[in-house]
Amino acid sequence: MRNPRIFTPQVLASDVTLTLDEQASHHLSRVLRFQTGYTLTLFNGDGSEYPATITAVDKRSVTVAIAGKVATDRESPFAIHLGIAISKGDRMDLVVQKAVELGVASITPLLSERVEVRLHGERAEKKIQHWQGIVIAACEQCARNRVPQLNPIAALHDWIADVQAERKFVLHHRSAIQLGTVATAPTSAALLIGPEGGLSDSEISAAERADFSPLRLGPRVLRTETAPLAAITVLQYAFGDLNR
Repeated sequence: MRNPRIFTPQVLASDVTLTLDEQASHHLSRVLRFQTGYTLTLFNGDGSEYPATITAVDKRSVTVAIAGKVATDRESPFAIHLGIAISKGDRMDLVVQKAVELGVASITPLLSERVEVRLHGERAEKKIQHWQGIVIAACEQCARNRVPQLNPIAALHDWIADVQAERKFVLHHRSAIQLGTVATAPTSAALLIGPEGGLSDSEISAAERADFSPLRLGPRVLRTETAPLAAITVLQYAFGDLNR
């Protein structure tokens, strides 16, 4: 029998019995068809996980008994803040999901000159809620016990002016700078990646004026859904925990 990991925003503690929130209860009872006596692991983003057993199931709620608390923090020591221009279709969903699996600390969806998807008001709020669900599901799957921060949609120029990190990189396939030329190992980085049409020359220049170093990943031009995942992987291998 599988032992699923379930996120809940509730306060969790050892030797406590509680009724799970509606979303977690629905997933366990309606989707997974779990019954009394089944075991699972809960987490709420505090860095620990909580083994639990289902004690009651009804139409709208699931009650569990938490058996203990296991402090298992699987976060990378290298904090990446991904600033990613919004792409069309399910490409953005894929990037958000895989970026979480690869260990990013935070994600900001960006509006740039060549972004074809324009989100404002209620549409923007619904998209953020949708991506937040993807972030949580990815944490459940990849065993992260801390949930990366998903920030509101921002204008690219606002983000590059405000983001804080020890190093800042803008992916630019025409740059001569490669990761091997980065002399010192940082503990955090902001990573800027453009949409399907790439960043404009003026946006790249603005990023450079904001202390972003142009960065190239090999001789090939990568698609918008490939570029962030390749860059995150390389950065995590060089400075994070993928080489451990």
